[in-house]
Formats: sequence, C-alpha cells, structure tokens
Amino acid sequence: MKTKHIVCIADMPSEDVREILRTAHELKTAHKRGEANRCLEGKTLGMIFEKPSLRTRVSFEVGMTQLGGSSVYLSREDIKMRDREAPEDVAKVISRYVDGLMLRTFSHETIVLFAEHATVPVINGLSDYVHPCQALGDLMTAEENKGDLAAVKIAFIGDGNNVARSLAFACAKLGAAIALAAPEGYELDEDTMARLRDEADVTQGTDPHAAVADADVVYTDVWAGMGQEGEASKRERIFQRFRVDADLLAGAKPDAVFMHCLPAHRGEEVTDEVLDGPQSVVLDQAENRMHVQKAITKLLMSSR
Repeated sequence: MKTKHIVCIADMPSEDVREILRTAHELKTAHKRGEANRCLEGKTLGMIFEKPSLRTRVSFEVGMTQLGGSSVYLSREDIKMRDREAPEDVAKVISRYVDGLMLRTFSHETIVLFAEHATVPVINGLSDYVHPCQALGDLMTAEENKGDLAAVKIAFIGDGNNVARSLAFACAKLGAAIALAAPEGYELDEDTMARLRDEADVTQGTDPHAAVADADVVYTDVWAGMGQEGEASKRERIFQRFRVDADLLAGAKPDAVFMHCLPAHRGEEVTDEVLDGPQSVVLDQAENRMHVQKAITKLLMSSR
C-alpha cells in the first residue's frame, strides 16, 4: 500500500482503498473460521482520545489483540495536548514508543500535524472534517450485501457532517453513486462538493424522498453530533422531514439495506421500526469497523 497515513480518503489512491477492503474481507473470513493471524506480534498502537468513544476504542483494542499486538489508551486528560505540550511535540515523542498512532479528536488540523511530525503511521479515528475508518467499514458492509460498488447507489439522509463527507469521498474512489439530502444550510460544503465533482457520481438536494429513489443503501446519522449539543433543539425542529421511517425506506429499492454509524437517537433521525427491522445491517456495519481497522493496522504497521 502506498499510503503511509490514513488522514482523509480523498487523498488516497483508489487502489489503496481497494486493498484495505480486500484485506478486511480476508481477515474477517479467517477470523470467522477461527484462524489466528499474529502479524502484529510485538507491535503497539498508541490511541489518543480527545473525544470519547465506545466502538472506536473497543474495535481498535480488540483488533490489535486479535493480530497479536497491543494498544495504549491515552485520554484528553492524560495528555492535555496544547495546554501542556504542542501536538507536534507529542507526535514526535510518542513515535519513539509505539509502532502506530490512532487519534480521535476534534480539529482535523491535529491529525494533519501528527501525520507531518510523527515517524510512525497515523490513523484518523475521527476528526470534525472526516471519519475515514467509518466510511471504509460502511463500504465493506455495502460490498457484503450488494456486491460490486460500482453498481450501487447510497442515499445519505441528514446532516452533511464528517460521516457524510467521508462516505462521499469513499464512494468516489470506488465508483459508487451517492445522493445526499439535508435541510438547506446543512448540506456538504462547496469545497467538498468541488473535490467530488470531477470523480464522483454525487448529487445533493433537500428532498429525502428524491434521494432514496432507487437506492441500494439508505444511511443516516444523528442530527446533532458530539460538540453540537447546544444546537440539538434547533436541529430537531429543522430536521423533522429527514427522519428515516418505514415510509421513507419504502421509497428505496425493495431489497435496500439500512445503515447508521451509531450511536442512534431512536425516534429522532431513525425510528425503531427501521433500526431494528429486517433491512437494518447496523450491527454488521459496527462489527466491520473492527475488520477494516485490522486491515489498516496490518497494512501500515506489519512491515515496520
């Protein structure tokens, strides 16, 4: 794999995205067969969490253990980055201890600084700009259910946030079509759309029913994410038309699957009927985060 750091999918060559997904499928199949893979024996992943997480922490820690390695968890309070020490200095120092670094943070600039100054591979576990590990797990799940992504249409309903942006970038790399629907003023920004137009089958509008028409995958996320709690009441009023319920899902293909990156706010962006229904693949999607991240750590760290 040519990519040295996983910062943003838009910056990665398509062949590297395909290699990650291919490796993830192989690792998952081997794991289900009970076949051990210890390719990261003796390797350690440093994990910096400025934003807490259930899925990200558990999936990275368990994934490293399954591959024979180990992980070190560092919270915001442990490091107090910027208060005690500049991010670039933290990156240089921790690189002397570990074989790879994963950050789940607020500012995307923090990820960029780490990639510039760390001497080990850096993985973006989430930033306010993109969530590449999530998008790669999403596409792995879409491949499992729908096959060749070049023939797949994904409808993303809701806020044009970091998850939507990463998903759009990932679709562009693999030829999947994506239709986004958000309230006016909450769409993907113009800079993102400009990056997508030359290589992506992407449309954006304010009509969720138009977006889901002929979709193979219907996807949504929370209306107010971490750090946006103060906007929750306002957003709940604005996003009412963008709730994924049985009626909206019925506008997609009959065999469409439903995705959500979790955690879900039940009854807000999605109804229980959809989240727990037969078309929901959210648990497979959550599991596949681990297999994709195992692929990423294997490809980035096993040869060091």
